[in-house]
Amino acid sequence: MKTDSHLNKDWSHVITRLGGAASLDQTARATKAFMRPREIRCAVDLLRLILAYCLGERGLRATAAWAAAVELTDISNPAILYRLRQCGDWLTLLIGQLLATAVPHPGKGRLIRLVDATCVLKPGPEARKKNRLWRVHAAFDLPAERFSCFELTDEHGGEQLDRIPVVKGEIRIGDRAYLQPPRIANVLKRGADIIVRAGWRGARWLDAMRKPIDLHKELRKELRKAGERIDRPIWIGCKGHAPLAPRLIAIRKTRTATEAARRQVRRQGRKSGYTPSRQTLDSASWIILVTSLPAKKYSTDDVLALYRLRWRVELAFKRLKSVIELKKPPGIDERSAKPWILAHLLMILLLEPLVDALEDSPRWANAA
Repeated sequence: MKTDSHLNKDWSHVITRLGGAASLDQTARATKAFMRPREIRCAVDLLRLILAYCLGERGLRATAAWAAAVELTDISNPAILYRLRQCGDWLTLLIGQLLATAVPHPGKGRLIRLVDATCVLKPGPEARKKNRLWRVHAAFDLPAERFSCFELTDEHGGEQLDRIPVVKGEIRIGDRAYLQPPRIANVLKRGADIIVRAGWRGARWLDAMRKPIDLHKELRKELRKAGERIDRPIWIGCKGHAPLAPRLIAIRKTRTATEAARRQVRRQGRKSGYTPSRQTLDSASWIILVTSLPAKKYSTDDVLALYRLRWRVELAFKRLKSVIELKKPPGIDERSAKPWILAHLLMILLLEPLVDALEDSPRWANAA
């Protein structure tokens, strides 16, 4: 449950984390969020007012009454909404400053970067039916266990492996939505390696002669020979680039995991109005990965262990939505909805060190 404790327990610490009052004033003026003192005396008071509205559950009228009661400012409901709409660029800048301080230097080992996205529905009764949403794209870095990048788009901003800036030497890990050969090529060109989940129909698979192959048939044939796992070279057609030449790793799931995966496939088929093919149900019994990591340095088990770290970003998103209750923004105007979401992202970055101190989750200092 949200309370004012986010804002009142140690406000001076928040100001310090954001560079101090002078820095807040400078950035607020630069982004035109705060131009001159009127009802609101300074940028610090503006930030406190905006966070009180976005992170609280009062609404505009009650927030205005609260601000007057604590002698923060005497301001009307429409004036708070106007101020909020002017704060989008400022909040984006503050988030960027916090993220810049959180990016670890990968000198002692390779940076592991988990890329993923989470969605927040837009206002309105038709939002879910018409897939109207805000999409928060993020990178979550290990071993620091910190978000290092956020990008906010609408439903037209798809998940892209190269959307997040690449740090040379990183290992970028994504689920099957990120099996995008041209974007994988872009990440590799910038000096990173990748581990990406794959499906048997997720790419244009090629053999050593660069001829198309049916991956489902290949896997069935090779698994009969190799047993429960495959680790072999493969080629992927890549529009605008030469074919990619990653390793293909396929592991047969346990019987319990296979049954659960097939139930999920059938459930999704019923929901979307189609019947899953035999190949799709059969492929649900495998974990298929592609990676650019060299086999001499990273064994099959190493790659699997690295991919299993993906649960950390899923946990981080769950924390994002629970600790600060990131959910559908109020109102129907996107000019206020975007700053409302950005205020939540800013607060999770401010709270991360405190949340980590309370959690007993394992650290991954030696994961690479």
